[in-house]
Amino acid sequence: MNTTTKAEKTEIFAEHLNQANIQGRGVSPLTELDPNITVREAYHVQLLTIQKKLEAGQKVVGKKIGLTSVAMQKLLGVDQPDYGHLLNGMVIENGEEISFNKVLQPKVEAEIAFVLKKDLEGPRVTEMDVLQATDYVLPALEIVDSRIADWNIKLQDTIADNASSGLYVLGGKPLSIHQLDLAQVGMVLCKNGEIMNTGVGAAALGHPATCVAWLANKLFEYGITLKAGEVILSGALSAAINGEPGDHFQARFAHLGEVNVRFSNKVDQ
Repeated sequence: MNTTTKAEKTEIFAEHLNQANIQGRGVSPLTELDPNITVREAYHVQLLTIQKKLEAGQKVVGKKIGLTSVAMQKLLGVDQPDYGHLLNGMVIENGEEISFNKVLQPKVEAEIAFVLKKDLEGPRVTEMDVLQATDYVLPALEIVDSRIADWNIKLQDTIADNASSGLYVLGGKPLSIHQLDLAQVGMVLCKNGEIMNTGVGAAALGHPATCVAWLANKLFEYGITLKAGEVILSGALSAAINGEPGDHFQARFAHLGEVNVRFSNKVDQ
C-alpha cells in the first residue's frame, strides 16, 4: 500500500472492516495488512466509518471508552484507553432479546453510563468538570464485538473498528451523580444465573469520571466535543464474558439497580 495516499488507505481499511458485516464473519487484522499503521491513522479509519453510517441515516448518540483497566492495557501493550462512537442503531432495550444475526463474536461487559446535561470540550477537562456536566448515571451492559476474526487485535485494530463497539443496554433508574460515590459502586455480573465476576467503579482508571475526562480531552485532538444529552459508557468494571446463543446476562449495581439482556437461542440462516 506504499503507492496509495493516506485518504485512499483509510478508505480501503474502512471497507475491509465493513466486509465483516457484509459477509457475517471476521476479517484479517489491519495490522497484518499494514504493520506500520499508526494510532492516528486508525482513528481516521474509525471516523470515516462513522461518517459513512451518518450519511446512511444513523445518528451519534454518545461515546464509549475502552481499555480502562490496567490488565487490558497490558494485554495490548498500551498505557491509555481508546474510544468509539455510539450510534442509535446500537441501542438495545433493557431485558430485550438480541438476535445473534446482529453480532459476530460478542462479549459482555458491565459499566456505568453517564448522561450529560452540558457539553464537555477538551483539552483541560477535569474529573470535577465531568461531575458538574453529568445529568445522571445508569447501569449499563456493553456488548463489545469485533470485525477482526478471533479477536486477534492490536490497539490500532480495535481503534479502527470503533473500539470494538457492538451494542449496549441501559437499565436501572436515573440517579444523580451526587447521590453516590461512583468509585465505590459495586457490581456483580451474572451469566445464566451464575456469578461470572464482580467489580467496582474504581476499576475504571480509579474513578469512572476520570475516564470521561480523558475522553473529552482525547476527542479535542480530533475536533470533537461531547454534547449535552450524549450517553458515555465509561469503561468495563470487570472482564468481558463471551456471549453465546441462548445466554442471559444480568448485572446488578449497588444503588444503581439492574440491567439485563438475552441472546436468542438460535442463529437465523
